[in-house]
Amino acid sequence: MRKRLLLISTLYLLGLGYSDAQLRLSKNYARARKPQFEPYSSVAFGIGTSTYFGELAPLKDPINTVFGMMRWNITGNYTRHFTPRFSGRAALTLARISGDDYKFNGRPQFDNNFLRNAHFRNDLKELSVTAIYNIIPEGRNAFDRPAIVPYVFGGLAILAHNPKARTPEEFGNEWVKLQPLGTEGQGRPGYAKPYSLVSGAIPIGLGFRFRYKRNWDISAEAGFRFSFTDYLDDVGGYYPANPDVFAGDALAQAMSNRSLEPVAARKGGDRTAGLQRIFTEQGGSPDNIPGNNWGEGRGGGNKDYYFLTAIHLNYIITPKIKCPPLR
Repeated sequence: MRKRLLLISTLYLLGLGYSDAQLRLSKNYARARKPQFEPYSSVAFGIGTSTYFGELAPLKDPINTVFGMMRWNITGNYTRHFTPRFSGRAALTLARISGDDYKFNGRPQFDNNFLRNAHFRNDLKELSVTAIYNIIPEGRNAFDRPAIVPYVFGGLAILAHNPKARTPEEFGNEWVKLQPLGTEGQGRPGYAKPYSLVSGAIPIGLGFRFRYKRNWDISAEAGFRFSFTDYLDDVGGYYPANPDVFAGDALAQAMSNRSLEPVAARKGGDRTAGLQRIFTEQGGSPDNIPGNNWGEGRGGGNKDYYFLTAIHLNYIITPKIKCPPLR
């Protein structure tokens, strides 16, 4: 009887050990079989709109600012998808931004803008590196993508710019570069050095990516670029103390203070009636036109920024096929 009990106990313990080994083997196998995300890459080309915000396009007039001077942008990028939620993107974007004080003609709350009579256009070259977070995670590989993936992005950018404006009629109505002219006295004795034509920016925004075909996605996104400069529009500080600062440089003097001009240079709009109205309301004679702003504020002192939208066509680069190792 005792031998029989010993045999039964031994067999029971062996059975428990075998079951435990089988369970561990099963768990290890399941862990090994768990699908891992396979990183992949994509390239894209996009087109969209550009909108500038700054001294010549204040936020307190959003409709006129956003739609009044909207321009274009084109972009190309390379994206590496590291995990189901995180990607990194490098992009090159060419964008034109523009602004014009004449847009505020006949609007008393913006009389100071109208009096200044500045305008500009600027072709920006932006190289950016951004991190992308997918709100809906991707599947296990490039071809297991959800139908729609909303995402947010943020990063850093290097920005090259060069603002231009059209000269008065006596100088030929030509577009000229403004930074070399030092329109706020830059580069002259007693004034700041010329502003840099290279700046930084912080891009942030959101978008949606739509699966189109096996190797193609279409995405739509919008984002702000907060620049580190106040001179995307060439307007940032004060008028020089007097026009003598520009002695010997008639063009620089003319481009610095344009408040006396009866015509808006960019589009040729007549300013006379608007100027006379403003001067009359300020208690002056309607036969005179104001314009002696030397030494007064020319800009608002805040950094400029711009808003980009884009529609991208994304091509999914086919990942290399991984062959199982030979044993």
